[in-house]
Amino acid sequence: MHIISYRAIREFKGARPDAGPALDNWYRVSSACLWTSFAEVKQVLGSADWVKSYVVFNIAGNKYRLIAEMNFRSQTLFVRHILTHQEYSEGKWKKG
Repeated sequence: MHIISYRAIREFKGARPDAGPALDNWYRVSSACLWTSFAEVKQVLGSADWVKSYVVFNIAGNKYRLIAEMNFRSQTLFVRHILTHQEYSEGKWKKG
């Protein structure tokens, strides 16, 4: 998958350094995959969830959430939000 944008990951790691190793691992795994469906994502990253047209990944033992839109045809993953678990639970990131 081509991941857009690494900048969001880099900025989050700067703000929360403890998330760095887990985000680096997620990036390494995700960028190496050629997923064609959510079922394939779930096989590789079992904690992934489908939520209102987004794929939500648990990061650092569910301490953080990475929310992405995925286009399987173009092999593109768009990082939309990286949040703490509490920020995620507030739900403001969801599409109306």
